[in-house]
Amino acid sequence: MKCRRIALDAEVVKYELGKNLEDGFEPYSDVVTKGWFITDNLIQIKQDNGLIVSPYIIDRRGRIFICKGDYVIIDSDGTKHVCGEDKIFSRYEKL
Repeated sequence: MKCRRIALDAEVVKYELGKNLEDGFEPYSDVVTKGWFITDNLIQIKQDNGLIVSPYIIDRRGRIFICKGDYVIIDSDGTKHVCGEDKIFSRYEKL
C-alpha cells in the first residue's frame, strides 16, 4: 500500500544548551561504552563537578543523543525528534 505522510505542524529549533530542549543528560563515558553509534559529533558538556555529559531526548525508540548542529523537532502533539542539519530542510519547510 502506498501512503503519503499526513502534514503535521512542528516547532523546529536548533539545539542550544539552556533552551531546555533535552529530556536529560547521560555521562559521556556511559554513552561511549554502552552505545552502538559513532560518537564523533556528540555534544559534550562539562558540568561544574567535572563530569562530562551528553544531552538526549526520549522518543518511542528510547534515548536519542543530540549531536553538534542537530535540530530538535517538537510536533504539535508534543512528540520530540532529532534531525541533523544536513536533512532538516529537505524534510521540513519553513512557514
